[in-house]
Amino acid sequence: MSKQLQVIPITDAAAWNRALLQLPGYHALQTWQWGELKSQFGWQMHPLSFREEGKPVGQALLLTRQLPGLPWKLAYTPRGPIFPFQDIERSTQLLERLQEEARRRRALFLKIDPDVALDNENGQALREWLAAHGWRFSPQQIQFRNTALLDLSADDETLLARMKQKSRYNIRLAARKGVQVRPGDQGDFPSFYKLYEETAKRDGFLIRPYAYYETSWRLFLQEGMGMLLLAYLPAEKAPVAGIFLFLMDKKAWYMYGASSNRGRKYMPNYLLQWEAMRRVKANGVIHYDLWGAPEQLHEADPLWGVYRFKAGLGAVFRAGLGAWDYPFHKLPYRLYLDLLPRLLALRRRL
Repeated sequence: MSKQLQVIPITDAAAWNRALLQLPGYHALQTWQWGELKSQFGWQMHPLSFREEGKPVGQALLLTRQLPGLPWKLAYTPRGPIFPFQDIERSTQLLERLQEEARRRRALFLKIDPDVALDNENGQALREWLAAHGWRFSPQQIQFRNTALLDLSADDETLLARMKQKSRYNIRLAARKGVQVRPGDQGDFPSFYKLYEETAKRDGFLIRPYAYYETSWRLFLQEGMGMLLLAYLPAEKAPVAGIFLFLMDKKAWYMYGASSNRGRKYMPNYLLQWEAMRRVKANGVIHYDLWGAPEQLHEADPLWGVYRFKAGLGAVFRAGLGAWDYPFHKLPYRLYLDLLPRLLALRRRL
């Protein structure tokens, strides 16, 4: 890299997010708010700005967490770092500096998870570079590797035309049956979490305690970076479905969705997503990430039903790079990978 590169810790939330928006590929999980959330639940946040001549050329919200009883930490940058991955030579030099920062903080390994697609030469080149320079595709994929994307730059008529016929029908059915979608606020968090608990029990996935989600939703909502939408049946006070979105400039992410068995026949989830599309589009959003798609586009994949719903709304599948690990201590890293699945299985049983 010809220019002098500096790595500067940032301590101001507004400055961090402003600089983040100047970089291509910015993501909600690299915001100050996400770091603040994680810092309240066992992690330390290290917002690192990579600069040349004072200008941000990359950012990494590096999170570290002490491994109990061991001298090392976990180091992870969720949906990051935000580097110029279209320039492989430049971004790999930035990655090497990020490795130094993680090593300096006594990390057992560094996990990165950049929001990079594999359907182009840049993504393929980055994957090849990682594999050739000591990185390994992580067996612990914390976020969904693949996703489904909606382009909201078209008008409403075109967006509806891109949907499957059944999805359009279900949107209209919900409206005919009197389903109403209203924005929520902090006072609605307990009701939304109750729906989320019901959804987790029905679909068989683990969720965190209420305090975690309340903190996440509050941090983003109070900064105008979140949107809670709730669906109600006629003459009922409790919502039957809801979604929470993260918002940043021209992007939105569908992060949390929940629904009750009560009222499912009225198709509230379809109307919720249509209202979300219209509302975020009115705020200038053109890229809507529906967050999560199957590893394999096959009916046997556990996420196939979820993806079919998203594809019905007109979303396009996108394969991602996924999370990659760089071990600083190879033998302890392999032992950690062997032990972790057992600990997770014990946690599920408990």
